[in-house]
Amino acid sequence: MARLVPIADLPVRIKLLEAIEMAHRDDLDWIEEKIGKGLNTLVECEKQLVNPLYEILRTRLKRRSSELKLVLIGGPSESDEGPQSIIANTVIQLQEAIFSGESDLCLVVPHLDVAVTTTQSGLSDRAREVIAMIYENRDVTILAFKDPSFEMPKAITSVFAAQRQISGIPRDHLYSLITQQEARKFAVEEFNPFELYKFVSGLNVIRFREIMGHVTDRLDFDPSHDEQREALFREIREMTVLGDMQIPEVDLHKDIGGYKPVKDKIDTEILELLAYKSSLTEARDIKEIEEIVPKGMLFVGPPGTGKTFFAKAMACSLNATVSIVSGPELKSKWVGESEGNLRDVFAKARKAAPSIIIFDEIDSFATARGTYSGSGVEHSMVNQLLTEMDGFRKDELVFVVGTTNFPESLDPALLRPGRFELQIEIPYPDDKDREEILEIYRKKFNLSLTDELLEFLVQKTGGFSDMKSGARFSGDHLYAICRALKREAIRHAWKNQGKNRPLEEKDCLKAIQRKMTGKQADLSEKEIHAIAIHESGHAVLAHYCPHTGAIERVSVATDDEDILGFVLRGVGENKYVRTKGELLDDICVCMGGRVAESMFLEDVSIGCSNDLQKATEIARVMVEELGMSDTIGLQVFGATVGHSHNRGDRRQMSASVREKLDEEISSILAKEHKRAQEIIEAHKKNVEDLTAALLEKKTLYKEDIDKLFGV
Repeated sequence: MARLVPIADLPVRIKLLEAIEMAHRDDLDWIEEKIGKGLNTLVECEKQLVNPLYEILRTRLKRRSSELKLVLIGGPSESDEGPQSIIANTVIQLQEAIFSGESDLCLVVPHLDVAVTTTQSGLSDRAREVIAMIYENRDVTILAFKDPSFEMPKAITSVFAAQRQISGIPRDHLYSLITQQEARKFAVEEFNPFELYKFVSGLNVIRFREIMGHVTDRLDFDPSHDEQREALFREIREMTVLGDMQIPEVDLHKDIGGYKPVKDKIDTEILELLAYKSSLTEARDIKEIEEIVPKGMLFVGPPGTGKTFFAKAMACSLNATVSIVSGPELKSKWVGESEGNLRDVFAKARKAAPSIIIFDEIDSFATARGTYSGSGVEHSMVNQLLTEMDGFRKDELVFVVGTTNFPESLDPALLRPGRFELQIEIPYPDDKDREEILEIYRKKFNLSLTDELLEFLVQKTGGFSDMKSGARFSGDHLYAICRALKREAIRHAWKNQGKNRPLEEKDCLKAIQRKMTGKQADLSEKEIHAIAIHESGHAVLAHYCPHTGAIERVSVATDDEDILGFVLRGVGENKYVRTKGELLDDICVCMGGRVAESMFLEDVSIGCSNDLQKATEIARVMVEELGMSDTIGLQVFGATVGHSHNRGDRRQMSASVREKLDEEISSILAKEHKRAQEIIEAHKKNVEDLTAALLEKKTLYKEDIDKLFGV
């Protein structure tokens, strides 16, 4: 099919049955052939198509054989009990036809799916009755229909030797479904069906003709007013959106700050290919592009970094609908219902194509099969997801995006080529990313932030947002900070009769440190002094150990009884490859609190417990898993399952080997403890100065710390 079709070659008028036959001629030929050979045939299509397809097939089959008698099952019937429901009539009439003894019968069952669909507890009584009947008389031929949203038991589907799915509109036949009058709304002399196809590919022919009939009263296309055609495309797009789907308005480059590598990958791997496809003129070239565009993507990254936001931006670029699905919403306690929910999601997406299905936190139901501890419904859901993704038509623009924090937990079958083959990492934002994100929110909220204050926010959000969980500042955190600043500005204006004031550093710090906790620590002066000594010890070691990241913040004002103080360090020189020297420095820094307390206080506190646990674990990993012990050598002693270690467990070993490992771990801890003592002894003045500054300011930032150390 050529890309451009002369409008004069298009039909003037189109009858509905003619349109269906033109669109699905190949399917109808196939079904007619199978019925002619006496094969039971099951046609899967939308309910709206069933009766028109039956009318067309009835005409074809009568023309093919005068002896073949078609019997419609489920229509009106007379009974002593009065009018019956379609389901009751289906059972009654099916029974009468099967046991009639007539030959050359073709039983047409438009609503077999309704009669035999499974219930939440299994097969209904009517379904069991139908299953028993259809196996009674093998001399009759059955032509049945089912909707994609209905699940039929295998005992029924196995009766049908021939099964055919009719969905969407074949692209090569689209030009024959549009009249000349309709085409003139999009072009003057030559019509480009491909421009329209991406918005209607998932519709059935009847729904498509309804939409095209709706646009006939629009103005004909005027080359000098191309915006009219764009508005018409948008209107058609809106008419194909189903239910709770949405068309997001998120620009990939204007509404998302930073993350250039992520944007470049989305552009080069998907958007640019599809844009190139739109410029092609031959169907063969278009099919080549469709073969290579990835339909499944996995967005990997910590919470709050914008994984779903990126998927929405991609949808906006494609003018695609979005359906956001979470695992708990899909799961059901009833057998088969979870898989049915998945089928419904994909069925809606196909009808509303182009569309993107976003499985938020996909690891909640798609973990590796064989690892489930519950009912095992996840196993069936993974199988159903694989089936749906493998069933994509190449020409339909339906994409699946999964978001996850734990890609290693997903079923390996999902990650193979052809499924979630494109993985994009969305990490915490770096300095440049945070600057661009904050700039977007500065404009959005009309914040009176100077460039200096914006840079101040960039620097202050470079570390951890939550020391307890190890989470860093994400895009969501920056959004919350800017909202807090806007609230502060509004409060001030309201209290001062509309007078605004520029935001200051103290406002930014207040917004950054805003944290809701269950309980706040009520500390005495003596306790605060002890905490300040402890954190100063960590800070001095972090500064003088050569392989640690620069100190970003030291605080004794956390307002959290679980974390009384902390030292926040930036990312070290090596972000991904940790060295032995870095690990030893980490152990040394962990010793800082204990050493400082023992030197400057009368007694040591229990605050060192977590530090010692971390130090011991690092030393154990070095000795038992990383071969970083000259005494033990290049051996691995951690117990393994698959390719991952069970931390804290050991493989079977002799008592002497276990004792040797423990001695080496103790030796590393002792050496680093001694090194920590030597460093702090040599820099007592720094510890004292840091302690005094913490007692005064409660929180010290990088510039304060650099000044104290004379940097």
